[in-house]
Amino acid sequence: MKDLVKTYQMGDNVVHALRGVSLDIEKGSFVAIMGASGSGKSTFMNTLGCLDKPTSGEYYLDNVDALKLDKNELAELRNKKIGFIFQSFNILARTSALENVELPLLYNNKVSSKERKEKAIKALESVGLAERMNNMPNQLSGGQQQRVAIARALVNEPVVIMADEPTGNLDTRTSFEIMDIFQELNNKGITIVMVTHEPDIAKCAVDNVIFRDGQIIGNRKVQDRLIAKEELKKFPADQIDATT
Repeated sequence: MKDLVKTYQMGDNVVHALRGVSLDIEKGSFVAIMGASGSGKSTFMNTLGCLDKPTSGEYYLDNVDALKLDKNELAELRNKKIGFIFQSFNILARTSALENVELPLLYNNKVSSKERKEKAIKALESVGLAERMNNMPNQLSGGQQQRVAIARALVNEPVVIMADEPTGNLDTRTSFEIMDIFQELNNKGITIVMVTHEPDIAKCAVDNVIFRDGQIIGNRKVQDRLIAKEELKKFPADQIDATT
């Protein structure tokens, strides 16, 4: 990303959401994006996820000039190269865990129904939900629902996973369980970009990028990085995910 600028017209006022943001995110990175409300981090992530276009600037995703693509090309780019994870999980309530994970593959006519199911099962196995694949969301805890969302983000084998406050609705232990999955995925070479306002969660990443007033004011390696697996050992063995 180079010199990203985003302005909005709000009545008579011009809002400068991004003020010349430049950032390189290397393959295999684990980056936490931080900043107060209104700092520009959400606008930045929307641009990164090809959900919104900047007013000016350059953005290349996996060597593709994302800003020159039309609506259909952008949709295809999002589907094939980006896995999204949201704070509110965004999984379908009347659809099983397996069917939720299969959803992104429905738009790929090169994948047969048999292959689609196999890929979805593999993704659920990777997040420890093999035994829950036929459960409906109301039969799953909050942490398990977020695992379904992670599996869905993985199923297309994207070049980057973008997570917007992925632990925002979860208790502390469950948050570290999700970070343990993220760290394992990152150790396998998957690129992760995550928005968070929680310092402990940000310390699970490798790099922290700090936004303020539409600009990056900090970009640094995490010191004393938290390893989620070690953090989980500090919780009582009988404490379970109580999130609903």
